[in-house]
Parts: sequence; structure tokens; C-alpha cells
Amino acid sequence: MEKASMKKEELLEAASRIVNKKGVRYLTLNNVAKEAGVSKGGLLYYFPTKDSLIQGGLQYMLSEYTREMEEVASHDQAPGNLLRAYIDVTVNDEQPLTSNLLAAIAINPELLKSSQEWYLRWQEKIEENGVDPVMATIIRLAADGVWFNELFGFSFLDETFRERVVEKLMELSEGGPFE
Repeated sequence: MEKASMKKEELLEAASRIVNKKGVRYLTLNNVAKEAGVSKGGLLYYFPTKDSLIQGGLQYMLSEYTREMEEVASHDQAPGNLLRAYIDVTVNDEQPLTSNLLAAIAINPELLKSSQEWYLRWQEKIEENGVDPVMATIIRLAADGVWFNELFGFSFLDETFRERVVEKLMELSEGGPFE
């Protein structure tokens, strides 16, 4: 990885840490520069505005998710492999990067356009992946539900029950019965 990309990644991770530790309202360029251990000018070189920082964070998050999903899917050639990769990556997300999504929603919802386009592309891939498109969509939405519940602290599933839910989603993605 080239030096500029590494520095951008460090700055984006610093922004994510701020949102995760303190909340979106503490996401300022000054705070990100301080957290990353760089001057504000150093930060502005890569991200001249808060919106560009958040947009960069969203792009980084989406490219990481895509990379992870494609990697997981490459080990499974059966119909529904992209759906299973989506489930796996989504429900096993440790969520440090998802703070970028929260920041975008809170600060400037217009920044979500790239995320919406990404979800649309993955939805289309999932629908064309050898599983009934309606069932595939239901499964994807359920996986998103697990993720959103955990992201916002609404999930009260114990670990064993959560595992059973995820296993059922995987089983359904292979054409298993809905019982």
C-alpha cells in the first residue's frame, strides 16, 4: 500500500475512533487531527472538509466490505454464495468502520448516496445469485436487521440464540426449509 493511502486510512480510522468513543458531535477536523497525531494542515491535505472526511470514510468502509464479501464468496461456488458472504460479513462486522455511516446520517444525509448505490448493486447481485430473489431479499434484510440491532444497541439476543439465527439464515440461503 502506498504511503498516501496508508495516511488516509490512519486518518479515517482516527475519525472512526472518535465517533465510536465520544459520538458524532465530537467529529471535528481538529479532533481528528489530534487523534491521528497530525497537524490540521496535514489532515486538510487529504480531507479539506468534514464532508470529504466522512465521504472518504464511507468509501473506505464500502470497499472493505466489498473486498471481504468477495473473499468469502470466492471459497463457496454454490448458488447463493454472494448471499452467504453478505450474511457472514454483515453479522460478523465488528463495527468500527460503521461509525462513518452514523456520521453521514447525522451530519449530511446527502453523503449516503454512495452507500445507497452500493446496497443497490449488492441487492442486484444477490437477486441474481441462484436463490429465489424474494427469499434472498428477506434473508439479506434479516442479516441487516441483526447488524443494525447490534449497531444501535437494541439486540438482546444471547450469543447462543444469535448463532442459531445466523445459522438459520445461512441454511435458508442454501434453499433450506423455513420452519
